[in-house]
Amino acid sequence: MTAKAAGQVASARLALVTRSASDGGISTSGAVDPSTGLRTALPSGSLTIGTGLLIGGLSIYVFFRLGQEALGQDGFKPIVSLWFVMFALVPGFFLPLEQEVSRAVAHRRALGDGVRPVVHKVAPVAAVITVALAVAVLIGRNRLTSDLFEGSAVVTVALAVALVGYAPFHIARGICSGLGHFRVYSTMIALDGLLRVVACAVFLGIGLDRVGPYALMVAVVPLLIALAAFASGRLRTETGSPASWGELAPNLGWLLLGTLCSGALINAGPLTVDLLGDGTAPELVTRFANAVLLARVPLFLFQAVQAAMLPRLAKLAALGDSHEFRDVLRKLFVLVGGVGVVGVVGAFLAGPWALELVYEGGIDRRTITLLAFASAVYMLAQACAQSVLAMSGHVLVAVGWVASFGAFVVVAVWSSDALFLRVELALIASSLVAFAIFASALRSYFARLASRSRS
Repeated sequence: MTAKAAGQVASARLALVTRSASDGGISTSGAVDPSTGLRTALPSGSLTIGTGLLIGGLSIYVFFRLGQEALGQDGFKPIVSLWFVMFALVPGFFLPLEQEVSRAVAHRRALGDGVRPVVHKVAPVAAVITVALAVAVLIGRNRLTSDLFEGSAVVTVALAVALVGYAPFHIARGICSGLGHFRVYSTMIALDGLLRVVACAVFLGIGLDRVGPYALMVAVVPLLIALAAFASGRLRTETGSPASWGELAPNLGWLLLGTLCSGALINAGPLTVDLLGDGTAPELVTRFANAVLLARVPLFLFQAVQAAMLPRLAKLAALGDSHEFRDVLRKLFVLVGGVGVVGVVGAFLAGPWALELVYEGGIDRRTITLLAFASAVYMLAQACAQSVLAMSGHVLVAVGWVASFGAFVVVAVWSSDALFLRVELALIASSLVAFAIFASALRSYFARLASRSRS
């Protein structure tokens, strides 16, 4: 086999973009000739997916604004808790399945094999996870209802419905990305935000001021989108050779653990304020959630950076091109660091004004600035984590995110008597722990490469 042919096979077998974040993952795939593909500025489909991410991300801010207009900041608080619990759980359990479906489908597609056995293999796993999560919600319904949802049992029901809906939603996204249907993938992301905005605007227009319809609307949207995607015929697959667990899930357990902890971490702020702030007014939790969302604005730009850079990292790791890997990684950190600095400076200078303009304020400059700093460090940690994953370091990534979440708990419980400050410090400390662990893993990786080159 020639070097060029070997590179093509390696690229075909590693056609995957992985990402973890507040609201879902991106996978872009395809066999690429290393002589040309590695130099491509943007992988196929990145701009299309980026458009969907932009629309979906902006829709979150509009939805939160309309919801608070309809229910008030205190009345909207159960929806805030529903939102952050939902996205603490959903990416952790279903994003790894999406990524494995995408990888396996892309692999088979590149080799000319049918992909239907992959879907049939993963679907029962998704069903088992969904049932287990629904049972857990059922068992903990009283605590969830009283501690997080302000006594509204219908919001607890909505959480269970959302978990059911996001399982097929992520499976559909995995099939889309693996088959290269980036427009469908982007449309699903955009609709997940837009439909909620439209429904919320209708509810507001007719004067609906009860939390139940808003909660159920939030929950049912992903299920409707998934059903529409499957009904469209664009996800039709062909039969092929039987799928084995070795093909599908060599690192799925570690991937699940790491993604669950990282997803829980990025959504932990408002929930921790709610749980630790015994007797805290509901509107304060809503205001803190508003600040968290505003501090995450750079994360949307980071997703675009991931879409452009991470496929190259994965292929370079497969080909063993350490020089190019270092170069791309350096560019990634410069971009992510630049976005983070802009976010922190912007939060310090204009954060309180922006919160007052969009969400009627209620959060001081220190809080929004520290939240933006935590978000910036989290982005750097994610960039490192995805680079380690590109080198098949699934165990290290899982260990890093578990340690990070442990640091969050410790700092949140014992760092300060000021409620907001202890959560802000916990978010910063946990992101720093993750960044340190993943940066050390990268350093060790390059040290090993240097040792091999000298021997």
